[in-house]
Amino acid sequence: MAQVKLTKNELKSQKDSLKRFQRYLPTLQLKKQQLQMVIRQVEAEMREKDTAREKLHREAMSWVEVFGEDAGLENYLRIRSLETSTGNIAGIDIPVFEGIAFDELPYDLYVMPLWVDRGLDALKRLLALDAEVRILKQQHELLSEELRITTQRVNLFEKVKIPETKENIRMIRIYLGDQQTAAVVRGKMAKASIDAKTDAEAAAL
Repeated sequence: MAQVKLTKNELKSQKDSLKRFQRYLPTLQLKKQQLQMVIRQVEAEMREKDTAREKLHREAMSWVEVFGEDAGLENYLRIRSLETSTGNIAGIDIPVFEGIAFDELPYDLYVMPLWVDRGLDALKRLLALDAEVRILKQQHELLSEELRITTQRVNLFEKVKIPETKENIRMIRIYLGDQQTAAVVRGKMAKASIDAKTDAEAAAL
């Protein structure tokens, strides 16, 4: 605990600090709860996208197995652009998936298997899901880091700043109280001494 001055001015300063800490703490606690809630939502969405991706991948592989051939679809599809926007959660800017665009390269209809169109459509959906999951992971990382920082601040206020300030106030009050009591005692002693001296002088007359 830092050394504090045992003065009335310091007492006022410590009281002001305590009010500020107690006013700010609920805001931090609310932000922490909001971040925790959003992180759970992001995690649930990531699981949902992963499940959808696995299901789509199994379906696509079943076509390959049925027809006994791999058309190398990835060679005929390129990502043209990945569109994202910026969202804001509890004051934190996060990327938000908006869409993905593809370029299809020409292929020979006589050489490629009959299911190539369906396969390319499935590959597009797979790549879109991959992109969404990547964005969600970025969101999760940013939100988790902010939650870590916010939790540290909540703990700092709850476990350090507020108890420390309350203790400082208690110590200053005790000291000032003792000083006031001592001043009263000294005043009484001085008055008693003056009264005794006055009485002695009166008796001498």
